[in-house]
Amino acid sequence: MSSTVLITGAATGIGNLTARALATAGHTVYASLRDIEGRNSARVKDLLELSLRAGLDLRVVELDVQSESSAEAAVAAILDETGRLDTVVHNAGHLYIGYVEAFTPGDVQRLFDINVLGIQRVNRAVLPHMRSRRSGTLLYVGSTTSVVMPPFMGPYVASKVAADALAQVTAYEVNHLGIETTIVVPGPFTQGTDHFPNASHAGDEKRKPAYSALDPLVAGYEQATSNLFTPGVDAHPRAVAEEITRILALPAGTRPFRSVVDFTDAGVERVNEMLRRAQEEFITRLGLGELLHVRTPQDERALDL
Repeated sequence: MSSTVLITGAATGIGNLTARALATAGHTVYASLRDIEGRNSARVKDLLELSLRAGLDLRVVELDVQSESSAEAAVAAILDETGRLDTVVHNAGHLYIGYVEAFTPGDVQRLFDINVLGIQRVNRAVLPHMRSRRSGTLLYVGSTTSVVMPPFMGPYVASKVAADALAQVTAYEVNHLGIETTIVVPGPFTQGTDHFPNASHAGDEKRKPAYSALDPLVAGYEQATSNLFTPGVDAHPRAVAEEITRILALPAGTRPFRSVVDFTDAGVERVNEMLRRAQEEFITRLGLGELLHVRTPQDERALDL
């Protein structure tokens, strides 16, 4: 079933691949980017040319997740054009690599502004519409780093943990409104994305020398990640786009809460299953078990009988 989808951070990588995959699958897709008439104008042109060439309903909307007014304007523009917004794919994010002590509070604040508050801004823009319809899907692109917590990514890992927690608790509160949640959890990729090449580094140059003995490990981090992949396996982020497309093709109410796409065999699925069981038991013991499951239209009809 086709739907209208907004994807944040669609300039490159997973967001861009997902926009193309969902549009190819028949969805009306709004690929959102910053500065669409400036530095991202070539990427906008590429997406629109693909839409025209392949006969896809692939559109572009400007959205900066660091701006509340930008998020609200993007959602309003989509609703003006289509009258509905079924799914938001929260993909926008940034990577930091370096020693935790050398990241200034301002560095960390900026990263959280993108990776965590960006989600909150977009959700606040879209949830009134989804609440009024009592349907919709919030799909978050998470990270295995929130479970296995690799070194030299302290602020990034912390932001992904925070984003995951925000997604989970939001899910409790919107489930009874018919709004579904899925967290797709990619492992690391060293091809097909600008995550590593465009990563930011710690801002306090005076603190870095204290950790200079670790510099060779940081310099070899990307290669060390590549060494985790099974030889011959095509560890490409298109797999994440394909999984998102598969999930959104499932009937409402049947989509998985989590799905891991990881070529490093980090064991995240096992941890997630243990966490799920503990959370469900705890929430049920609180007497709030009804918050664990999305209320479908069939549930609504049953309540009316």
